[in-house]
Amino acid sequence: DNGPGIPLAIQSKIFDPFFTTKPVGKGTGLGLAISYQLLVEEHGGKIQILTPKTGGTEFLFTLPINSGQPVALTAR
Repeated sequence: DNGPGIPLAIQSKIFDPFFTTKPVGKGTGLGLAISYQLLVEEHGGKIQILTPKTGGTEFLFTLPINSGQPVALTAR
């Protein structure tokens, strides 16, 4: 994102379902909520919001390499 960035005042809300800053009919507010659900809740990852001094917003996604749980393999 090379825009003005995401203000700190709304960063805690951007992963909420249906939260959007767009006008009615221009966005559902589900993209980041779904990303959070898949990366954090389903896979134990993390999403960090970075706002460089140069502007814009960066998202850092981190996924664990090993969940510590056995994985079932099926033969083909």
